[in-house]
Amino acid sequence: MSSREPVSAALADGRARAARRWLAAAAGDDPAQRLLGALRRALALEAERRRLFLWLPVAFSAGILLYFAADAEPSLWPSLTGAGLAAAAAFALGRHPRAMNMAIAVAMVMGGFATATWRTREVSAPVLARPMIAKLRGLVLSVDQRPAGPRMVLRVETFGSLTIAERPVQVRVSMKPGTSVKAGDFIEATARLLPPPTAARPGGYDFARDAFFDGLGAVGSLVGKVTVAAPPAPPDFWTALAIAVDVARNRLTDRIAQASGGQEGALAAALVTGKRGLITEDVNDALRAAGIYHIVSISGLHMALAAGSLFWAARAVLALIPGLALVWPVKKLAALVGMTGAIAYCLFSGAEVATQRSLVMTLVMMGAILIDRPALSMRNLALAALICLAIRPEALLGPSFQMSFAAVAGMIAFAVQPSGLFAGRPAGAGGLAPLHGIGRWAFLVIFTTAIATIATAPFSAYHFQTLNPLGLLGNALALPLIELAVMPLSVLGIFASAFALDQPVWWLIGQATAPVLAGAKMVALLDRSTVIVPALAPAALAFFSAAIVWSTLWTTALRWLAIVPAALGALSALAPSRPDVYVDRSGAGAAVREKSGQLIVLGRPSDFVLEQWLRADGDGRATDDPGLRGGALCDRFACVAKLPDGRSISLVRDKRAFPDDCRRAVVIVTPLVAPNSCASATVLDRRALDQSGATTLTATAEGFARVTASSTAQRPWTGTKPHRPASPAPAPPPRPRIDNLDPLDAIPSAAADIDDPSGATPTGDAPGGEGDSHTP
Repeated sequence: MSSREPVSAALADGRARAARRWLAAAAGDDPAQRLLGALRRALALEAERRRLFLWLPVAFSAGILLYFAADAEPSLWPSLTGAGLAAAAAFALGRHPRAMNMAIAVAMVMGGFATATWRTREVSAPVLARPMIAKLRGLVLSVDQRPAGPRMVLRVETFGSLTIAERPVQVRVSMKPGTSVKAGDFIEATARLLPPPTAARPGGYDFARDAFFDGLGAVGSLVGKVTVAAPPAPPDFWTALAIAVDVARNRLTDRIAQASGGQEGALAAALVTGKRGLITEDVNDALRAAGIYHIVSISGLHMALAAGSLFWAARAVLALIPGLALVWPVKKLAALVGMTGAIAYCLFSGAEVATQRSLVMTLVMMGAILIDRPALSMRNLALAALICLAIRPEALLGPSFQMSFAAVAGMIAFAVQPSGLFAGRPAGAGGLAPLHGIGRWAFLVIFTTAIATIATAPFSAYHFQTLNPLGLLGNALALPLIELAVMPLSVLGIFASAFALDQPVWWLIGQATAPVLAGAKMVALLDRSTVIVPALAPAALAFFSAAIVWSTLWTTALRWLAIVPAALGALSALAPSRPDVYVDRSGAGAAVREKSGQLIVLGRPSDFVLEQWLRADGDGRATDDPGLRGGALCDRFACVAKLPDGRSISLVRDKRAFPDDCRRAVVIVTPLVAPNSCASATVLDRRALDQSGATTLTATAEGFARVTASSTAQRPWTGTKPHRPASPAPAPPPRPRIDNLDPLDAIPSAAADIDDPSGATPTGDAPGGEGDSHTP
């Protein structure tokens, strides 16, 4: 055979394969053509089912995310103009569906951006620039009773010598146990206030941003005597209404708690009024471990059960009146009763963000009954999401919005199917029909809980670094009592309270909550009830969110493509980024990774900050674990620890430590202002941390990769960054070396007699005290 024959044969084979591909394509059998055709048919079917509407809140959310990603505060007019032009283009392109849909998507993105910009301007108010102690006078707007002492929100009248441009409009302060104040009082006291704290770590919960949108310009505590007086001027109507509601809520909370007693009464009160302050931390931990902490937040479950109970009761009563039942649309009248009750319940429970969102969803669902549409549908959920985001676009960044909508979307998409497993009782059930109904209800509870748990797991891992794999068991034990006893009795108790006949009802609710608490504590004691996981990267959360959205909004085989972003999210989660050094925003403490791979602590970070670091690292140790304080050499001047590569990091607490430590350590952390002699090290002093906030360092071949919690951008919620002198004073004389100090003789870092440079954080007003707003 000649050398040309193999080449000729290969060319002939190539031409044959090309011919076969051409013939297959002409016949419609080409795989790529089949795939493209299937995709077109699936999209046409989704459009026929009007599923494209469901992507409107997704586009709107994209605009909101772009707003918060901006590196400077944007102007309102470009996005507003862009939204108007895109909407006009969509109207003009009505005969061209594809172009029209693209224009609508652009309009929604621009609309979300403009809405977030407008919302920021609407709530903008002064934020305290620095920690201060001064005389505070103001009107008490709300009070939360807690075991550690009351906590209240005040509308500030005066604070020291601050002008109206510098003075926060509202502040939140804590008081000593036993202090007696109520909403509507006008108080005067010495207050220790500080700006709302930023995130405890890069990517962590940003209380400062949430406080800005809640109208809080400072947090702190009252010290000394509190003088209570009548307000100098009567409040406006809406303020007076809010004060009256808070007084009524606290009064009812006390009645419920006293009727039942103990933590059963505290839990019963939280379930009815939303006042959670009386629940102790150990009970909160048990509820979280059992995966049922959501029951103590007035949200979707409570609103649905309250409105549903009123709807069912009104429909049953109206059906008993023949003259009404035969003439009037009883179901629609009952829906109106349910909607009215839901609005009243929202106002009475404090109208918090989660409650407002639940109210919108409830009104949309029951409003669908009024126009003879299915009450529970994905379109109604999308409409509710649009309304919620239009009212409070910042809610998109919080776990409450993310977890609730993910859970409901998952349940609608996978549990409510026209021909699914839940389509009525089997034929010939006969006397077994009640048992079938009970089994069907139990299966629904378990299945929907499983769907909700899976849908919310990525957000729980991102925001709280925890997973509760036994939440299915906890919910199965708790929800039947909540749905069948607590919420129906709550409606009866509120009605009976108007006649002072409510005490027996509250006692019954307390008895119903006792098994809930017992079940939660039992689940919490089981092994692996709470799993600490390393903090997810934002990219991992984005992939998981895309997978949830894609799988729930499509109904055809398109939803299987969600496997791709889900797999990418899982790969990202399996390879978390763990920094080598965590630094507190004030420089008061740091956590350093030693050779064993675990963190040790330098200085005295607050328990909340330390807990955030440990959780982000996937470390389940308690903040008082003795192992956290080992491995560092400390004296009253500084603490020194070794990085895994042998280099030193020093936390300087006294300026006399700078000469030695700046020469030996590669990283200097200090709440002081470091001298110029430290220029050869990576310096995180008070001046740098004022600008960057909490910081993490990761060792690299070139030095350290630095990630900060505060960007260089000036956004309204970042406040005014303090100004520090550019040239610090010369370094002082050195102190004795600590190279050879025995660790057993080291002075614990907590013994340092240096004050927290940011001012002592008041008990309960550290970001950890904000657990109510970001706890699952």
